[in-house]
Amino acid sequence: MTNSVQRAFDLAAEDYDRTRRKLVPGFDDFYRAAIDLIPFPHDQEIEVLDLGAGTGLLAAFIAYSFPKARITMVDISNEMLERARERFELGGDRFHFEVSDYGTAPIERKYDAVVSALSIHHLPDEQKRSLFQRIHGALNPAGVFVNAEQFRGATVEAERLNHDRWLTRVRDLGVDKQDLAAAVERMKFDRSATLEDQLEWMRAAGFRAIDCAYKNLIFAVYAGRK
Repeated sequence: MTNSVQRAFDLAAEDYDRTRRKLVPGFDDFYRAAIDLIPFPHDQEIEVLDLGAGTGLLAAFIAYSFPKARITMVDISNEMLERARERFELGGDRFHFEVSDYGTAPIERKYDAVVSALSIHHLPDEQKRSLFQRIHGALNPAGVFVNAEQFRGATVEAERLNHDRWLTRVRDLGVDKQDLAAAVERMKFDRSATLEDQLEWMRAAGFRAIDCAYKNLIFAVYAGRK
């Protein structure tokens, strides 16, 4: 990711969580779909890697649903991870934090689950494909990759329609004009890919049992097993 993306999310860190429910219509279903795609018993000890973890929002849902999970959170923005450290300050050694550009950095350890939410779309397509391959290699046998993500419409017309519907929905939810303007400004750094391309890259990386469990406006949640 570029330094411009890092700066944008450093600046957004303070207000990021506060605005999520109004900027992600279907917020609860979106994150619940991600949790439901993690195919392990909820009392199992699992190792989880959260890429682009930001303030730890997805990690918090995982930590609640899998109370024995150990979660490593990686993000390029130290300001975002500072919010995550505050969120999990009483969690002890269940939680680890790493400031790193996961778009290029190697994944050094093995994990049962690699997850991401609203982050990978900032990478160029070639880095997305390379990342999917590295994630596959970093998973334990039968491990899972879950991506709760933005996607681009398959055509220019579909993309415009999806974006316009998203704008209508967030305004209906009462998003503050300043918060919406900040979100639209951050979206200038988006390099979203079509959902079809992303699922194809999953197959090419060697994933099996690929499933898109949620799709709404510009958001989708999909997963694949090793």
